[in-house]
Amino acid sequence: MQAITVQDRDAGPAGMSLTDMPYPHAAENDVIVRVHAAGFTRGELDWPGTWTDRAGRDRTPSVPGHELSGVVVELGYGTTGLSVGQRVFGLADWTRNGTLAEYTAVEARNLAPLPADVDHTVAAALPISGLTAWQGLFDHGRLTTGQTVLINGAAGGVGSIAVQLALEAGARVIGTGRASNRDRQLALGVDTFIDLQTEKLEDAGEADVVFDVIGGDILDRSAALVRAGGTLVTTAMPPKVQPKDGRAVFFVVEPDRARLTELATRLRDGRLKPAVGAVRPLAEAPAAFVPGKRTPGKTIILVTQD
Repeated sequence: MQAITVQDRDAGPAGMSLTDMPYPHAAENDVIVRVHAAGFTRGELDWPGTWTDRAGRDRTPSVPGHELSGVVVELGYGTTGLSVGQRVFGLADWTRNGTLAEYTAVEARNLAPLPADVDHTVAAALPISGLTAWQGLFDHGRLTTGQTVLINGAAGGVGSIAVQLALEAGARVIGTGRASNRDRQLALGVDTFIDLQTEKLEDAGEADVVFDVIGGDILDRSAALVRAGGTLVTTAMPPKVQPKDGRAVFFVVEPDRARLTELATRLRDGRLKPAVGAVRPLAEAPAAFVPGKRTPGKTIILVTQD
């Protein structure tokens, strides 16, 4: 099979190449998925799991990418809950070969069934953003109806999903970001938008939950905006500044089949719309990792045509 691989940790995107790789082995409780569309995070070339296994041993050449949508073609020993020929989407393990490949081995519990009327390219944009937004808002932030949530970076992949989920839950949403994203955020339905380039974050006022995906100075200043008894939630870094009378939580997204299934239902019903940007073939994946001009939406790699 063909896959995008990396071997040199110092080479960055220049060290990525389209390579012939052995067909993957299905371990116990695994499935082999024929990948139709894959998502990735540009920063994952800096993640330890891209280069080593769980025991810290070098595992190069390794395959990046951790979001996928595709079709199950093989079941490992003991695998239950999925069947050969089933459409699925979800997350590949951080420390195993990923999704920028024609086939990949994934733990079955990390995948959820994908409705037949949902396009693979749309589904591949949802696992990390959707689960991160859900876990940040509800599992860690404990957001409920009638509360106010401040979302830093509300026009991004995670932020835009978080806005939609929070509004559906009956929360008031304050979004922050760049001026160029104002119209998109207002179209999503945020009650208030704060331009971080020209307006003061502090003008947003207090919130029951502050959900941050930016980090740095914005994260530090956000702690003061947490209402008494509220929560500061971030995926960027462990917060250095704590809310005076609230909690602070740093977390890394975890696979969750049940939540993926709920997200897929919202996707099918039109209640949730991931921001899909450019769709590129597998051979162009290295170029998609190169830092450069900001582009709207999440870049998706089309690996296999239906």
